Amino acid sequence: MSASPGRRAEESARDHERHRELRPARTLLPRLPARDDCGAPDSHSIPTNLLGKDSSMRAITVRDRDAGISGLTLTDMPYPHAAENDVIVRVHAAGFTPGELEWPGTWSDRAGRDRTPSIPGHELSGVVVELGYGTTGLTVGQRVFGLTDWARNGSLAEYTAVEARNLAPLAADIDHTVAAALPISGLTAWQGLFDHAHLTTGQTILIHGAAGGVGSIAVQLAREVGARVIGTGRADDRDVALGLGAQTFLDLDADDLRQVGEVDLVFDVIGGDILVRSTELVRPGGTVVTIATPPTVQPRDGRAVFFVVEPDRARLADLAQRLRTGRLKPIVGAVRPLDETASAFARHRRMPGKTIIQVADE
Repeated sequence: MSASPGRRAEESARDHERHRELRPARTLLPRLPARDDCGAPDSHSIPTNLLGKDSSMRAITVRDRDAGISGLTLTDMPYPHAAENDVIVRVHAAGFTPGELEWPGTWSDRAGRDRTPSIPGHELSGVVVELGYGTTGLTVGQRVFGLTDWARNGSLAEYTAVEARNLAPLAADIDHTVAAALPISGLTAWQGLFDHAHLTTGQTILIHGAAGGVGSIAVQLAREVGARVIGTGRADDRDVALGLGAQTFLDLDADDLRQVGEVDLVFDVIGGDILVRSTELVRPGGTVVTIATPPTVQPRDGRAVFFVVEPDRARLADLAQRLRTGRLKPIVGAVRPLDETASAFARHRRMPGKTIIQVADE
């Protein structure tokens, strides 16, 4: 009996992954030191023992799913392998999502196999130091930023392997710590507003978490297209949200959401009761977009959409250009060294913007 389409697809995916792992890396070691976009030699681009079997690096790892934040440990890990179409990036700055320790991909690969000890973090900015077999579009010594795969070792390490298609070139005048705050927040905001909700000029949008990593970008993009923006958050977020362009701000701890009136669109990053009550504010035919949890209710005659952000090199490049021209300003809440990652993950350490881990100096 022949295998079902789902079974054949699963076997094909496993074969492809094995093929990727077995293809040799195409290591490019220039005769001269790699140079950044400013033309200055980057003496740290290539580890001195890159080709050695005992190569290692510092990384934040997790082993015990029940340990939570206390299980984040700074340790030595093997230097990563560049599979087909991968690049190895020397990480200068990394971003993370506090809830990612609850994601299945943090603990298992795409086939469901345990992959601990695993390295969390899925946003990075750094310099390409090695190209895998068949990789095109990027070069050794090039500054890049982007996303790592959800089910592979991530960015909280000195080096990481990333599919080249998930990275975009980074201009020399953009600081790595700022660039690392942009991939997930920027792509999530763009895809939520325009790919899923189709926001247009003149519409009214309610954006929860308007001073956070995703929300702050969403406020700026929505204002740029001429939407009326209502932001929410805690009292301390008011000045930040209004400064980014929100016309109105509601304190979720003190104000009644019903003060908002009807809106065309809700952009939600919180879920739960806030999501349910916000849905009631959407006028007929409107849209709720959430990245928190799949919605259990939807607007009357409208849509409720849950989505997970997807890599997009072209959009990353567009967001970086907006940043360079001053049309977009990611909020970096704090910059912490790699050995303080565990405390940076702690949810009680709340501040506007996104916390970034600085792995290496520029």
